[in-house]
Amino acid sequence: MGFWESILLALGVCADCFAVSLCSSLKIRKLEWNKLLTTAGVFAIIQTGFLLAGWVFGELFVGLVHTLSHIIAFALLAYVGGSMLFEAIKAMRGDDDHAMDLSSFKKVMLAGVATSIDAAAIGVSQSMIGLKWADMQLLTLAVFIFTFLFVALGMACGKKLGENFGHWAEVVGGCVLLFLAFRSIFL
Repeated sequence: MGFWESILLALGVCADCFAVSLCSSLKIRKLEWNKLLTTAGVFAIIQTGFLLAGWVFGELFVGLVHTLSHIIAFALLAYVGGSMLFEAIKAMRGDDDHAMDLSSFKKVMLAGVATSIDAAAIGVSQSMIGLKWADMQLLTLAVFIFTFLFVALGMACGKKLGENFGHWAEVVGGCVLLFLAFRSIFL
């Protein structure tokens, strides 16, 4: 795998991270640098870890990972998106003002895992096609860097959208995450 193939694959695998960080950051009132960097770092570490785990254990889990990845991704994304949508509707009705966001480490971890299942499947596929360690290092570095950047950008954009469109942006964000969940089950 060459340089450009690694870049394109890394961009593709972290697109969900951007969508989740964008949608989940709509309720951020004040964007703090340490929160942004920590969240982006956690996403990048989880995404890269899943990619490497998939590559290392590809031979053992090839059938299982491929079969279960869609179901696991669906469950996690549906939970995050559904919770976000439910909380947004409650907040719009005046029942609650704590919509789903990336405010706690648990939520960051859940979102990081939800968006990284496909990275494990990609790692397995790269193992199965015989990708050498030198090429895997390049792919791993690209996935880490782009995931970090996409999550940081998503959080910054999500905050801006939340400021401008309020709870309606949360409703749309929850719907986007539910769409990603259903898309993952049917691919």
